[in-house]
Amino acid sequence: MKKEFKIPEIAENVETGLITGILVSKGDKVKADQSLVEIETDKAVTALPSPYDGIIDEIKVKEGDEVKVNQVIMIIETEGEDEGKEKEDSKEEEKSEKERDEEEEESEAENKEEGEEEGEDQKKDDEGKKSGKSEEEKDADETGKDENKSSAETEKGDRETKQQDLSVIPASPSVRRLAREQGVDLTKVQGSGPGNRISAEDIKTHSEQTAASSVKETKLPDFSQLGPTSSEAMTTIRKITSKNVQQAWQTIPHVTQFDEADMTNLENFRKNYQDKVEKAGGKLTVTSILLKIAGFALQKFPRFNSSLDAQSEKIIYKHYFNVGIAADTPQGLLVPVVRAINKKSLTELSVELTELTQKARDKKISPDELQGGNFTISNLGGIGGTNFTPIVLPPQVAILGVSRAEYRQVYIDGEFQKRLIIPLSLSYDHRVIDGADGARFLRWICEVIEDPYALLQ
Repeated sequence: MKKEFKIPEIAENVETGLITGILVSKGDKVKADQSLVEIETDKAVTALPSPYDGIIDEIKVKEGDEVKVNQVIMIIETEGEDEGKEKEDSKEEEKSEKERDEEEEESEAENKEEGEEEGEDQKKDDEGKKSGKSEEEKDADETGKDENKSSAETEKGDRETKQQDLSVIPASPSVRRLAREQGVDLTKVQGSGPGNRISAEDIKTHSEQTAASSVKETKLPDFSQLGPTSSEAMTTIRKITSKNVQQAWQTIPHVTQFDEADMTNLENFRKNYQDKVEKAGGKLTVTSILLKIAGFALQKFPRFNSSLDAQSEKIIYKHYFNVGIAADTPQGLLVPVVRAINKKSLTELSVELTELTQKARDKKISPDELQGGNFTISNLGGIGGTNFTPIVLPPQVAILGVSRAEYRQVYIDGEFQKRLIIPLSLSYDHRVIDGADGARFLRWICEVIEDPYALLQ
């Protein structure tokens, strides 16, 4: 029996991807769970496995193609199909069809109700026009009667056409309600579900894109008239990164707080314990130490471990502590997430961070390992620079930037001493965090860096 192999739902909010590798050929025998293609999304490069044994009958895509969730990319000839599974699939399809029918009935009822409400409003307006008029007003009404009639008929026709257009759009009543609340025209929304069905996420995405497109991009001149040029296509990760940081910068009121810490004692601490961590399979770095410090800081300052729900005007506090680490990889910026940092030792954090960053660079990291962060650390100290202003990654409310440490002569106890100074920058969402809170948070981190022995052992 021939089976369709479709692009599955790879991760939350991931609807499209780019085929970067086809790992089989037509006629190949494949086993269940054998990797068939590699797909690059904004989350990572992921290998998609076959759901069953069989022979590749047809390949419908090629490397470089952009694909969507639920798109058929291969046909696999299978044998010994499980009849019970077929029945179960059939039941699921019938159930889905029934649910869709119920939603369509609700949608039609809602559209009818909207039409009745509009009809009542029109009726009230007409009654208002009929009452309380002088003879002069009536004469004026008679003079423009034909024009008003024509205008009313046109308006009615437009309204009926719009209702008809909306009624055929595949969307549930709750989604239609959300569209009305956000002022979104459903006829302009591209649905991502089966049969182009519109979801709540599609409404939110459309609203965000509309807001972002309100800022017009500057049209570039023809640079080739000035000299030789070349160009290259943006990767999927670069496209998504570009979109996300632009949206974050436009929607979040950023404030960046700068400070410096004397990390001489922390560097001594790192050297004393690095052999122990290496024996466990990790590498004790400034970043892994900052992970441990961040775990304590987020508990002490819970607002930095929160998210803003702008629609309900609430701050959501999270009682788990996951921190993302910005990683420079060949395919672009990726942010692996270390989970439950408050429950892990410094050695465990160092080993996990080493494994995650290596997986990110080798394109072996899973989408789940790139999600769920509450706070982010971006360390550019290995490259250089004195300070920078990192961009907050929504729905997070803060991000810590780390620049290159340098030795300086510092006046201490009446004499100059050689000390290792590290610059830090903290960007945060000013809707959630006040300047004083930002300064206290960053100063607390600096104080722990300056005296790590009491906290990190």
